[in-house]
Amino acid sequence: MHRNQNLYIYLKENTRNLTEEWYEKIDKTKAAGVYASNDPDVIKVLKEQNHEFHLHFIELFNKGEKDFFQDFEPWIIEIASDFEHINTPIHYIIREFKNVRNQYFDYVRKFAELHPDITRKEVDVWYDVILKEMDEVILRFVEATYKYSQNVLKAQQETINELSAPVISLSNHQGLLPLIGDIDTTRAKMILENTLKHCSQSGINHLFVDLSGVAMIDTMVAHQLFQLFNALKLIGVKTTLSGIRPEIAQTAVQLGLSFKDTEVRASLAQALEQK
Repeated sequence: MHRNQNLYIYLKENTRNLTEEWYEKIDKTKAAGVYASNDPDVIKVLKEQNHEFHLHFIELFNKGEKDFFQDFEPWIIEIASDFEHINTPIHYIIREFKNVRNQYFDYVRKFAELHPDITRKEVDVWYDVILKEMDEVILRFVEATYKYSQNVLKAQQETINELSAPVISLSNHQGLLPLIGDIDTTRAKMILENTLKHCSQSGINHLFVDLSGVAMIDTMVAHQLFQLFNALKLIGVKTTLSGIRPEIAQTAVQLGLSFKDTEVRASLAQALEQK
C-alpha cells in the first residue's frame, strides 16, 4: 500500500520548496520557450503552475488512483492549452516532468532518512508508484496537447474553407462569389459545399459567380463548378457567371458543358448591371 499520511504531510509542507528548487535548477542556456523566459510575469505564472502540479501530485499518497486523476485532469488540460507551453517544444516540457519526478525520489529518500523505521521495501513501493503515475501524467498531457492542437487545426481549416468560398450577401436576396487563385479538386469541393450552405442559410436566390481571378482550371474542377451551378438550380438559386477566361471557356467546350441555364457576362461589372 503506497498511501501514507506522514509522507503526504511532509510533501505538502514542502510544495513551495519543490517549486523554488526546481526553478533554480533550470539551465536557461539549454532551455527554450517558457523555461527560458526572463519576463517576471511569465516566471511567476510558471512557478504557480508548478506549485499547483505539486498540490495535485502529492494527493497520490492520500487518494485512490481514480480520484487522483479526476482532480488532476483540469490542470493537465490547462497546461496543454496554455499559450507559453504551446510555444515550448514538447521535449523540453517532458524533460521538466522528468526533473520533477527525480525531485520526488529525492524527497522520499529524505523522508525515509528522517524516519529510520521505514523499510527499504516501502521506499521502493513509493518509487515505483511515483514512476508509474508520473508516466501516466506525461501521457495524458501529451494526449491533451494533441487534442488541443487538433481542435485548433480544425478551427483554422474551417476558416480557410470559409475564405475559399467567400459568398458576399448583397441586397434583394442576391449574393456574390468572387473566386480568386488556383482551384484544385479539394477547394472546388469546399466551394460547392460552402456555397450551397451559405445560399440556403442566407436566403440568397440569385448568385453572381465571378471567375476573373482564376487563371486556369482542370477538367475535374470544371466538372465540380458546373455541379455547383446545377445544385444551386435545384435549391432555387439563379446563377450569373462572369469573368470567364478564354482558357476556361475552351476547357468547358471540350468537356461539352452547357451554359444554357446560366447567364453569362463578360465581366462582373456587366453582371451586376443586370441586378
